[in-house]
Amino acid sequence: MITLDELQRSTVMFDWPNITVPSSSEQGLKPGDGDLQRSTCVLGFFPVIYYSSLLCVGVPVNILTAVALSRLAARTKKAMHVYLLALTGSDILSQLFIIFVGFLLETAVFHREVPTLLLRSVSMAEFAANHASIWATVPLTVDRYVALCHPLLHRQISYPARARRIITVVFFLALLSGIPFFWWSDMWRVARPPTSLDSALIWTHVMIIYFLPCSIFLVLNLLIIHRLQARQRQVPCQEERGGSGARLAPQRRLGKSTAMLLAITSAFAILWAPRTIVVIYHLYVSSVHKDWRVHLAYDLSNMLAMLNTAVNFFLYCFVSKPFRASVRDVLLLRGGSVVPPKDNPQPRDKCSHRDYQPHPPNTLQG
Repeated sequence: MITLDELQRSTVMFDWPNITVPSSSEQGLKPGDGDLQRSTCVLGFFPVIYYSSLLCVGVPVNILTAVALSRLAARTKKAMHVYLLALTGSDILSQLFIIFVGFLLETAVFHREVPTLLLRSVSMAEFAANHASIWATVPLTVDRYVALCHPLLHRQISYPARARRIITVVFFLALLSGIPFFWWSDMWRVARPPTSLDSALIWTHVMIIYFLPCSIFLVLNLLIIHRLQARQRQVPCQEERGGSGARLAPQRRLGKSTAMLLAITSAFAILWAPRTIVVIYHLYVSSVHKDWRVHLAYDLSNMLAMLNTAVNFFLYCFVSKPFRASVRDVLLLRGGSVVPPKDNPQPRDKCSHRDYQPHPPNTLQG
């Protein structure tokens, strides 16, 4: 005859924890405490299948993205590609620490029956990788804002060496920000109400991973969109004055890079919003440990949040033609040039019958 305790142990692999949480043993609970009221996971084997598939697809795709961006960074010498490369690297770290180690190994394979110190150390590493993945997008957003709204300043301060130094600082701060989450509590397995330490860590978490970066994205993206709209209103005036298509080409390139930025930040805001809401709901309304509906909502919100580590490749392919060309060269094992050759400097004026008189370039123009 199967006892209740054996039945609970047989279903432990479906009680999926938070992405960065310790086990219940480190909370000082006795075996079986709160188990009778513990919420059940209604998703069954689906989390195992989902995270395994996400890992099998996400890691190779991100590695391909990193190789393609490395080629672009080496050829174009643009800071933007350095920021995108850093974002891709942090996404790979998030997939390895959070999905592979946290979800699949610790939970599905070992059922979190590992030393407490290891659980807490992995928790700290997961938070650090998560923070790096999110905050690597912030300097990219600032770089695009300066490029559009202050182009002369952008030419002076935006170059790959400076971008690498900025990313180094961001990663170091992300590593430091993960240290307090060594004491992060297991939302599924702790039956007691959240303590003041739990509240402080939860609010610190949602501020770092959502509210602060989203506020920066919102303000800078609104300023960028306003600037682009002002430039679009200037285009008809330039065409009436005889502006050439070559002069408008940089604006189109800026529009492409801005579209990529808006896609990245929008995907982040949408995919991480449910998890942020559920965490705050758990803190003040109903516990994940006791309410199966909150448990289900947290499972699904974690799945959406982790999806953000694998979607950027498809966003880049959809928006950027040079990135698609670089990916094609990588897949075909060739080293073709990604940057298109410059157009013939001799312009063709189809609207005028006067002969074209060449003149020296104005070095003061942007």
